Amino acid sequence: MGKVQKELLFEQTPIPRAVLTLSIPTVISSLVMVIYNLSDTYFVGMVNDPVQNAAVTLAAPVLLAFNAVNNLFGVGSSSMMSRALGRKDYTTVYRSSAFGFYCALGFGILFSLFYTLCRSSFLTVLGADAKTVEATAAYLKWTVSWGAVPSILNVVMAYLVRAEGSTLHASIGSMSGCLLNIVLDPIFILPWGLNMGAAGAGLATFLSNCAACLYFFVLLFVKRSSTCVRIQPTMLRLERAIILGVCGVGIPASIQNLLNVTGMTVLNNFTSVHGPDVVAAMGIAQKISMVPMYVAMGISQGVMPLVSYNYASGDVARMKRAVIFSAQISLLFLGAAAVFYYVGAGPLVTMFMKNEIIVAYGTRFLRGLCLAQPFLAMDFLAVGVFQACGMGQKALVFALLRKIVLEIPALFVLDWLVPIYGLAYAQLCAEFVLALTAVWVLMRIFRRLEKGKY
Repeated sequence: MGKVQKELLFEQTPIPRAVLTLSIPTVISSLVMVIYNLSDTYFVGMVNDPVQNAAVTLAAPVLLAFNAVNNLFGVGSSSMMSRALGRKDYTTVYRSSAFGFYCALGFGILFSLFYTLCRSSFLTVLGADAKTVEATAAYLKWTVSWGAVPSILNVVMAYLVRAEGSTLHASIGSMSGCLLNIVLDPIFILPWGLNMGAAGAGLATFLSNCAACLYFFVLLFVKRSSTCVRIQPTMLRLERAIILGVCGVGIPASIQNLLNVTGMTVLNNFTSVHGPDVVAAMGIAQKISMVPMYVAMGISQGVMPLVSYNYASGDVARMKRAVIFSAQISLLFLGAAAVFYYVGAGPLVTMFMKNEIIVAYGTRFLRGLCLAQPFLAMDFLAVGVFQACGMGQKALVFALLRKIVLEIPALFVLDWLVPIYGLAYAQLCAEFVLALTAVWVLMRIFRRLEKGKY
């Protein structure tokens, strides 16, 4: 996509078409990523061993921690790039992309080394016990010790490519790895293949992330004369303005994901007390509930370049229309998804595990989790607007509200009031409050911008 095409998309294309052009590839990519996440659970579930399934669930917080690095340098750099594009400051665009890429590479290496050296402590914190520790360690060997760098790099490069409006290429890169993972999972996991169980799921994930990275490297080489994403070492500059601009958005986004890891770890420790069946059931319910959640996330991420560009260029009316249209389609989809999940919870859980005990737990967990879905739309969209406009402090406040103030305390209270089953309703409590807060904060932001106060 050349500079003229980018400007037409961001400045003149009708809002519904512009939002859908940017969001549909991102949503499709997000859905493929959900299917890819579900494939581990599905194929490990076919082994019909709760310990193997529990291992994938217990390892999830470590993989979610990758998003802390992804958001620090992916969200931070892409926001900086899109705002610079709105100002026609292409030098800042180039250098922001290089800064994000090399920092992601460095942090991926450090993450891998840190986990490998402190593996025993990590496994204890994650809630692995004598039954699940071996399978959990085997899964994390491939996904973290070997896989941290490609896992982080492919997501960050997708953010960088998406920042210039090339959402289709960003989505193809992400989907290529996900689809390969889905193909490899049964071969590595199931008895008729390599029969590696959870370890096979980890190996499939590692190889698929390497393939996604390869796609982005080839793409940037082929488009080197027209793309705004520059990862040549000569473009790397540790300039104060770029570091502050990237970190001002990226650090709050990173903290948000670290808090998500904390919340998931707390939840896993609550469920692990009740044995592998409960851990596996909650893991399955969470994975299923991610499908509509990732759609809302895809919409908010897809519209970010449009919001950033028009915020930086001063076209507040266009920016506001983009946010309102995105909110409408997110709310409509998530509301319908919540109804479908509540009614079909049992059959959906049964698809992933035939064990009657796990299905019974998972059905009740999924019904609790799905009630939070409609409220996620406004929460995700508000945070996306904050990140797009460089309002990192507001994004951080929302992250602290979600986990520290609302969700984690709700886990303690609800588990005490309704043991085991109350855990599934903590997210609903948090998201209801956040959705109301999001609407109020966005209205205040637009009123201020319409008065010319940036």
